[in-house]
Amino acid sequence: MQYKTIVLELLQQRTELHEQLRLTRRLRPAMEALATELRELHLSWKETLAKAHPQSDPSQISSEAMELALKGLEDRLPSASPQGETELPTLDEAMAYLVGHTSRG
Repeated sequence: MQYKTIVLELLQQRTELHEQLRLTRRLRPAMEALATELRELHLSWKETLAKAHPQSDPSQISSEAMELALKGLEDRLPSASPQGETELPTLDEAMAYLVGHTSRG
C-alpha cells in the first residue's frame, strides 16, 4: 500500500491547505504523519472486519478497510470545497489538529 501517495493526493485536493503546507515546508511532515495514521486506520479496520466476517475474502476485507480508513481520514481533514460561509482552518489550526491526531504514541 502506498499510503504516502494516497495522502498526498488527498492533500492536493485541498489546494489551500496543500499550498500552505508546501510554502511553510511542512508538507512532507504532515504527509508522513497522515500516512502513518492512514496505515494504522487501515490495519485496525482490516482486523475489525476480519473478525466480523471471517469467511470473507481477505482482498475484499482489505479493500473495505481502506475505504473506511480513507473516509475517516478525509472526514478529519479540512474540506476541499467549503460550503456556504464555512472557512478553512488556518495553517496553525490545521497543523495543531494534525499533531494532536497523529502523535498517539
